[in-house]
Amino acid sequence: MGVKAMLPSYELGFYALVVTCAVLYSGSGIFEASRDSMNRKAFRDGIKPGWHYFGRKMDVADFEWVMWFTSFRNIIIFALSGHVLFGKICSMTVPQHRAVMYMIYGVLAVLGSMGLVYLMIILSHCLLLYSVALAKQKWLCYMAGLCCLASFKVEPFGSWQSGFVTGAFDLQDVLFYGGCTFTIMRCMSFALESSEKEEGIYSIFDLLKYNFYLPFFFFGPVMTFDQFHAQVSTRELRRKDDEMKNIRVNALLHVGAIVAVDIFFHFFYILTLPSDLKFVNRLSDWSLAGLAYSNLVYDWVKAAVMFGVINTIARLDHLDPPQPPKCITMLYIFAETHFDRGINDWLCKYVYDHIGENHDNILKELVASITTFAITTLWLGPCEVVYIWSLVNCFGLNFELWVQKFFQLGPFARLEAKLSGAMSRRIRAAFGAVNFWAIVLYNILALNSLEFALLVTKRLLVIGFPVSTLSIWFITYCGVQLIKEHERILALQEEEKGDKAKVE
Repeated sequence: MGVKAMLPSYELGFYALVVTCAVLYSGSGIFEASRDSMNRKAFRDGIKPGWHYFGRKMDVADFEWVMWFTSFRNIIIFALSGHVLFGKICSMTVPQHRAVMYMIYGVLAVLGSMGLVYLMIILSHCLLLYSVALAKQKWLCYMAGLCCLASFKVEPFGSWQSGFVTGAFDLQDVLFYGGCTFTIMRCMSFALESSEKEEGIYSIFDLLKYNFYLPFFFFGPVMTFDQFHAQVSTRELRRKDDEMKNIRVNALLHVGAIVAVDIFFHFFYILTLPSDLKFVNRLSDWSLAGLAYSNLVYDWVKAAVMFGVINTIARLDHLDPPQPPKCITMLYIFAETHFDRGINDWLCKYVYDHIGENHDNILKELVASITTFAITTLWLGPCEVVYIWSLVNCFGLNFELWVQKFFQLGPFARLEAKLSGAMSRRIRAAFGAVNFWAIVLYNILALNSLEFALLVTKRLLVIGFPVSTLSIWFITYCGVQLIKEHERILALQEEEKGDKAKVE
């Protein structure tokens, strides 16, 4: 109820005004804090010389982002540009063998960047999981796959394997563990899909073509084997209407996002500020809330740019890859919170939906979510912060269902039935605002630190109560109403498309 309920335009305008003013006010506080802390000794490692003509230094606390666009930039451009050119030639000359050509290029790129020993480690895990897939037993595929994943994420096995790879460069560890762990997830998908195949099994060649598709190899996203196999096996390569136009637009948007982040890092030190808790503790409650939220937005932008660039290349290869993550600004439901939609799709298909089925049963949902977060914990690498992150997010996911079931009970259901659609939407938005901040507080654990998360929670819920707590909750409520309005418009558009399809 209340999904398609419409609110008065003046009410929505008021909500938009409140959110805009709050963002500007919070942003001004972060800007002033960034300007005042530019030359602090505690921030010397996180802030480096930047735009001298503007008198600004740059936040370089994110190692990955800096490396992508400095020393590793040319390698990325060279490797992916080569793949695009190679893929275009193959699509024009031998479209029926393009998957083989992608595999050859991917193997050569991995060999050239990481060396022969690394390639042998990858191939040994592929061969092991292929051998397990021959038994066509799902439980065995899960067990073998998770053990292989643990061999990279649990010490001393991970260090033992990485020790075989000689040489050293800035992103060696990132590429090593990224390529290995994504390989295991792909091999598990292959094994599980093979176990469901009615006759025979897919060949080891199919697995290698799937695993060594270079755009997905090191950084993902994970595309399940059934989807990849079906798409690369298509011989008739046709573009949809305006597909190339959309690819160009998306490419320009990603370039624009990269430039915007670079500008943002010169004026807002959102990654370095949380490292000095004494300094951050002097910020206002509004600035602190904005700082916590900005960290989530940045991480989403980073994921959107990375997966967006990779997905653009995959679309040029006539693939339909997993979509980029949903913007964190548009989230107030735990079930939709993910920064890697490929991993999310993998977990939903093989774990969460498989165990939880339709997600109506509280016990099945609990088992499904615990299992899903246990595998996610292994995927991220077991440690104290990851344990806490998994625990609170698992609780949040289940708590949503518990609250939903509670309010579906007779008295509450009858009470809501008496309310108008608009009033029901307002009540649900009030609960959604609480959920929104639960998502923010739970996820800055992994993005920053446990200490920073505890500081934000204490300031917003204890020290800042009731003024800061209630005012931020009201502003978040306004934001959730704007999100709901966007969802309402999308729902109406989908309904119109469905009606047109029926008429045709």
